Amino acid sequence: MIKIYIDTSVLNFYFADDFPLEKTFTCRLFDAVRQGYYEAYISSTVLEEINAAEEEIREKLLSLVKDYELKVLVLNEEVENLAMEYISEGVIPEKYAEDAYHIAFTVINNLDILISWNFDHIVKLKTKKMVNGISYLKGLKVIEICTPGEVEYEF
Repeated sequence: MIKIYIDTSVLNFYFADDFPLEKTFTCRLFDAVRQGYYEAYISSTVLEEINAAEEEIREKLLSLVKDYELKVLVLNEEVENLAMEYISEGVIPEKYAEDAYHIAFTVINNLDILISWNFDHIVKLKTKKMVNGISYLKGLKVIEICTPGEVEYEF
């Protein structure tokens, strides 16, 4: 089974009525999770971002996590070190460290795909190439990074 990491941006687009195309792709992804096509994970970083949201949004996002039984990965030293390497190597700006953590959680936990709507720092060619270059040199898993629209055709 394909193991996917879902970052906070994807959870948010599940409720984004003002972005109908992105919402449709996101809902299809969650349907595929429910049908067992993917084993889906989030992380303690995602939960921190959810907990920082306004109460109404926070409750919707936490309900989504529970309803789809998303597994939660816990921060450890390996994830911390790899995230810091992404920042020091210029993959992710220090100001957006949580994005480096999303990537590091995916790599360290041997997941197959990081799914995001974050085009600023995650779903972009530079990030994909640098992340997989670092992984290759360190003997870590090479991952796919894409949007829900790119993976929804997998099932």
